[in-house]
Amino acid sequence: MKFGQVARRQGHDVDYLFRPDMYKIPQYDAIFIRALTDPLNSSYIAARIAELHGVRVIDDPASIFICCDKVNMYSHLQGANVPIPDTLFFQKSDLTIKKGAELLESIGSPFVLKAPNSSFSMYVEKIETAEAFVKIGHRFLRRADRIVVQKFIRSEYDWRVGVLGGEPLYVCQYTIPKKQWKVLTYVENGRIIYGPVKAFELENANPRLLETAVRAGSAIGDGLYGVDLKQVGDDFVVIEVNDNPTIAANEEDRKAPLLYEKVVRYLMKERG
Repeated sequence: MKFGQVARRQGHDVDYLFRPDMYKIPQYDAIFIRALTDPLNSSYIAARIAELHGVRVIDDPASIFICCDKVNMYSHLQGANVPIPDTLFFQKSDLTIKKGAELLESIGSPFVLKAPNSSFSMYVEKIETAEAFVKIGHRFLRRADRIVVQKFIRSEYDWRVGVLGGEPLYVCQYTIPKKQWKVLTYVENGRIIYGPVKAFELENANPRLLETAVRAGSAIGDGLYGVDLKQVGDDFVVIEVNDNPTIAANEEDRKAPLLYEKVVRYLMKERG
């Protein structure tokens, strides 16, 4: 609703489209997707329709394709020399007790195991035994042909930097709740445990944080990204780059009053 209000103040017409309305996409100048993105979801079809008809779109299909596969995403970050935790890729034949023990020794105990299609902290597990590596790895490989092993970095929060068109858009911290190790935890009764979001002014953010986040976003494309980072001393490492990042009223936007205007202007600017 806030995006719509800002766009109308700038003189634009705004409509809300749903899945049955996708045939209308070619009629518009720009499309802003606010639905879960995945190459197997209708949101990707909407992005492809927009791209084929020259309609400016967030998220663009290439960004969805890269960010929704963590193996692909980390490969792009590695290729651009973006600092990330020690990261390795494994396939089914690697899932052995011997390999799990070697990883616990070489990369550290515990380490993090991720399915490539994970999102919102789902399909991300902390591994403390070789047996858990084999068991959880097989579960993750039911929907993928490779999985990600990553060094575990303990912290009280994740930095999140919004990046738009190669420029920082907002900065905040996602607090990790007490007795938890990741931002979101799903418990058995369906409840979600998560901590408060703390926002910061861009001008007060560590320049190294912003520079690292922009480099990470640029390794994916020139769209809108939410870059998650951990702070290690005076340095920052990228945990992942998210397409379709969360922008919730009074959270990510709290210290970024021009966030909405910048996104609308980006969507409506002419292509070069």
